[in-house]
Amino acid sequence: MDRFNTPWRVTAAAIYTTPTDSRVYGTLDIDVTEAKKFLDRKREEGVKLTLVHLTTVVLARAVAFDVPEMNCFIRRGAVVGREHVDVMLPVQVGGDTGVTAAIIRDAHARPVSDIAAEVRSKAKKSRAGSEIKAAKNKYVLNRFPWPLRRPVFRLLKWITVDMGMEIKALGLSAHSFGSFVVSDIGSFGLNTGMTSLMPAAKVPCVIVLGKMEEKAVVRNGEIVTRWMLPLTGTFDHRIVDGAQIGKFARGIKRGFRKPEWLDEVPAKELDDCIFEVRDQTKR
Repeated sequence: MDRFNTPWRVTAAAIYTTPTDSRVYGTLDIDVTEAKKFLDRKREEGVKLTLVHLTTVVLARAVAFDVPEMNCFIRRGAVVGREHVDVMLPVQVGGDTGVTAAIIRDAHARPVSDIAAEVRSKAKKSRAGSEIKAAKNKYVLNRFPWPLRRPVFRLLKWITVDMGMEIKALGLSAHSFGSFVVSDIGSFGLNTGMTSLMPAAKVPCVIVLGKMEEKAVVRNGEIVTRWMLPLTGTFDHRIVDGAQIGKFARGIKRGFRKPEWLDEVPAKELDDCIFEVRDQTKR
């Protein structure tokens, strides 16, 4: 394996074809000044929180409470609603592993401090070699000769995604990657990134966090400095259109305006939202 043909590049060459799918993109600059103040207060109290943790909860609650019809995937030509709002987000583990992934279950219904503690716990386990199965097997295609990689990938995708069956040995199912994926490129000093939708992930969107920066903006006719966070979304246009993205954006803005709410268990339950999605998929 040379420096050009890294494990990821070999895997990606087997997975991706010429982009002819239904990807659409959107960008949003979020005022996170209040969120930064909240994080600073928490850190002074000894609570380890990051902007990624906050954003995970904001996005999960926006999906659950503002646009629950987005919490679904397509199987055999039909839209199927999910029963939980789970988020996949990157976890920095260092060493040879570098970055792995963690699935945060029911992220909409939990306080951000709880989620941060879970992420730290999963990062610690990953450093000890205990990754989630889907992440541990992310380079499984490298075990096959080149001519077989794409057929094997298509077979795995057909079993788990198209037919809706689970491969427990590999940790693969239609729910392996959660309801959506969060990716952080801001920690690398990058502002904006357009990502792909992995064919086997079965998620309606991937949200990318850029670098938070202090910028001059206009508020009430005056120029002031505010901390701004660029978000970029890649969406599956088969599931999401402009109306859903608009509702999603409004929920995100609201979540960041009152960050204290993110460290509380929301009073609103998801049950009604789930039933709403189920009803829509039956129509």
